[in-house]
Amino acid sequence: MKTIKVNIVTPDGPAYEDNIEMVSVRAESGELGILPGHIPTVAPLKIAAVRLKKDGETELVAVSGGIVEVRPDHVTILAQTAETSEEIDKQRALEAKRRAEERLKKHSPDVDIMRAELALRRAINRLEITK
Repeated sequence: MKTIKVNIVTPDGPAYEDNIEMVSVRAESGELGILPGHIPTVAPLKIAAVRLKKDGETELVAVSGGIVEVRPDHVTILAQTAETSEEIDKQRALEAKRRAEERLKKHSPDVDIMRAELALRRAINRLEITK
């Protein structure tokens, strides 16, 4: 089966690199499935899992938004953070979720609601990857 080269890069450097049969990402405009030979595309990503299919197996990588650039033979994902399920500390993600929920429950003027909501979405995404 044909494959497409996938690179996931963060400010800290490369987070993932492999040849994959199919990539699925959640773009701001909706779900995007990418196969070898896909038309060139650039799209902003939501905080979600990137699904990478290879040899009948699906690997998940949690990304916190970013941009996907698709070329017929190469997919590059630029993300603020990217973690495979093996890299995620489930206890730490649970704690981050709890803290974000507590901040959202407070109706204090010193709480940045947008920041707390993003932290909650990132924590939930990380927890979903570990399942």
